[in-house]
Amino acid sequence: MATTEPRRRKDTASESAARHAELAVSPEITANSFGGYVRATLARMRSGESGVLPVVGGLLLISILFQSLNQNFLTPGNLVNLLIQGAFFMLLAMGEVFVLLLGEIDLSIGYVAGVGGVVMAELVKQSTGWSWWAAILIALAACSVIGLLQGTIITRLGLPSFVVTLGGQLGWLALMLFLLGTGGALPINEPVINSIASGNLSPVLGWVVLLVLAGLYGVWTWFRDARRRRSGLVAPPASVSLLKIGAVVAAAVAVVWVCNTDRGTLVAIRGVPWVLLVVLAVLAAWTLLLQRAKFGRYVYAIGGGAEAARRAGVNLARIRTLAFTLASFTAGIAGIVYASRLRSVSTAFDGGTMVLYAVAAAVIGGTSLFGGRGKTLHAVLGGLVIAAIDNGMGLQGYSAPAKFAATALVLLAAVTIDALARRGRKQA
Repeated sequence: MATTEPRRRKDTASESAARHAELAVSPEITANSFGGYVRATLARMRSGESGVLPVVGGLLLISILFQSLNQNFLTPGNLVNLLIQGAFFMLLAMGEVFVLLLGEIDLSIGYVAGVGGVVMAELVKQSTGWSWWAAILIALAACSVIGLLQGTIITRLGLPSFVVTLGGQLGWLALMLFLLGTGGALPINEPVINSIASGNLSPVLGWVVLLVLAGLYGVWTWFRDARRRRSGLVAPPASVSLLKIGAVVAAAVAVVWVCNTDRGTLVAIRGVPWVLLVVLAVLAAWTLLLQRAKFGRYVYAIGGGAEAARRAGVNLARIRTLAFTLASFTAGIAGIVYASRLRSVSTAFDGGTMVLYAVAAAVIGGTSLFGGRGKTLHAVLGGLVIAAIDNGMGLQGYSAPAKFAATALVLLAAVTIDALARRGRKQA
């Protein structure tokens, strides 16, 4: 009994420190009415806490610009293609968010995704004969081991993550080339795996699934906010909770309506793509992990102040290692989606460029490069921006250098906003 009580006090102190660190970098808005909430939001924006508003506004501007240049940009067929193209960037960026929150970086996840796709493709080819689900599990396990290895080297040996993952980028590229062999390309003939990116739900099932998901989000949000209000904790007013739920339901209806519109040319093609459900599942899982679990509070605490978190009893090495493991695991999911979309894997996979897109998507979405601030939702929004730029400029016939230059300008603008917001918070 004498040994358990100090440990209990230490755990309580570490949880409290982590929670305070998270609130310090992402403060909640306190208000009792809708008008007060709006005024508090405007005050927070003036102090540098703009949230997701810049990236949402950027998406609207990009959509208006490309639609004015090409009337095909906002057609249902192109919008669904944009979602499918952006799924890889969204997933890869969600993995990068884990390490960016710690103030670290992972430059290897592009080729980790490539390794995941190659391992899966090798296992499902006819000469190997593995079932599709076993191949996916083995591929994700291999990517997790890669993240565990890199995280252990970084935390136990005290090496910079930039150097370790840069070496990993080269090493996993070599492994990918070794697995592919002299052929250079490996086709995937497994229908289930190919359907991840090319398959669609039936129109009726799409309505049922998306509306059920939106309803579950609404119920969870309402009861969570109501419980916090009853307990005297910080929570938005009931009107704001209803507004959030209504916005999510409206977005779900809009997505299903667009996806169920016939976008085929010779044959009818309708339905919500399966890959969209994959992205939503990963988004929901990682949001709950970072926002509601102890692990997430510790990640924000380390990113907000590693020394303070260590003094409070947080095991820095364990949390950092797990973050790198989850980053590589998510990269494995992205690699499987990429291979499914192309129905093959090859040496043409440019993981070096992909990781830059992943970091850009996370930062453009609102995740801070300085650590401690960000959500997985930011990665999804940033991935949409990257995909919209690539898609819109492709419709206009712009070259690859022009696409890279446009993405670089958007990234520079996002980093500038992040730096100004950080300066504003310090002054406040």
